[in-house]
Amino acid sequence: MPFSRPDIQTLIDRLAGDIESRLPGTDARRRRSVLAALARAQAGAAHGLHGHLDWLARQLMPDTAETDHLERWASIWGVSRKPAAPAAGTVTFTGTDGSTIPAGTALARADGAEYTTDAAATIAAGVASVAVTATVPGAAGNAAAGTQLSLTAPVTGVQGQATVDAPGLAGGADTEDDASLRARLLARIREAPHGGNANDYVQWALEVPGVTRAWVYPQELGPGTVTVRFVADDDPAGPIPSQTLVDGVAAHIDALRPVTAAVTVVAPVDVPINPTIRLTPNDPAVQAAVQAELEDMLRREAVPGGTILLSHINEAISIAAGETDHALVSPTADVTHATGELAVLGTITWQ
Repeated sequence: MPFSRPDIQTLIDRLAGDIESRLPGTDARRRRSVLAALARAQAGAAHGLHGHLDWLARQLMPDTAETDHLERWASIWGVSRKPAAPAAGTVTFTGTDGSTIPAGTALARADGAEYTTDAAATIAAGVASVAVTATVPGAAGNAAAGTQLSLTAPVTGVQGQATVDAPGLAGGADTEDDASLRARLLARIREAPHGGNANDYVQWALEVPGVTRAWVYPQELGPGTVTVRFVADDDPAGPIPSQTLVDGVAAHIDALRPVTAAVTVVAPVDVPINPTIRLTPNDPAVQAAVQAELEDMLRREAVPGGTILLSHINEAISIAAGETDHALVSPTADVTHATGELAVLGTITWQ
């Protein structure tokens, strides 16, 4: 039988009843009486103790444990919280030929985010492309191609502005939150490592900062092969991961995989779904709600080579806040994908 934590009024009534049963003829409920004050004071203390016990009970199970105890549970099962990762990429400097940009040269974005060059470079033909890394790890360091960075201190012969090269500065990820850590911990408890089975490859990929979903395809490229695909939903340039992140996942899995497996780690090929929707009411707030629901549905259901059901697209639109009616003009059938193709939300046309 489950234990129901009593509320404060129930505890007051219980204590007042106890006092009255032991002191016949007294009234422990009378306002401003000493006995009523004692009953309320003890009830308050008992209520706090019940609250602490209730909190402790939640820490006893990994599916309800809070941060500190969740990390302790995870450590017991060999699961570690993914640390924040810095964004990285290349930028292009301009200047006088022969001018040198030293390693460790600092740059800043307009919002104050800082980066440093990974190695020295020399201007040739008026330009130099240099690898840079964000000073502070986290998703805030990601930057789109074309973003302007400024030197924090002058460098002789080099212009004060640098431009982020395509595909941008990517790979920055925040410290893993409790929900993600809990999901990986529960997956570890439910699926014990098996020395390289399909589930092991998924868990290995998810251990890398920035990776949010992963899939494994045994023997896709022939006997003895394993293909791993994954996405980075939280990257502003995502969900398709950067080549840097693909290389990082490949290196991480390579250090853990069975020696006999031929592993290929690749990014899925994004295939946009561009729906046309006749929406009522057709205003910006409802449009934003519909877009958010469609993005959420695709994050939950899209898998490489999978099918997005037309009924689920309609359902996502219907549950959007503020929507009273809609007609899905296109697509008109379930959306299928070839091997390695992943559905992402493209451009929505509103009618």
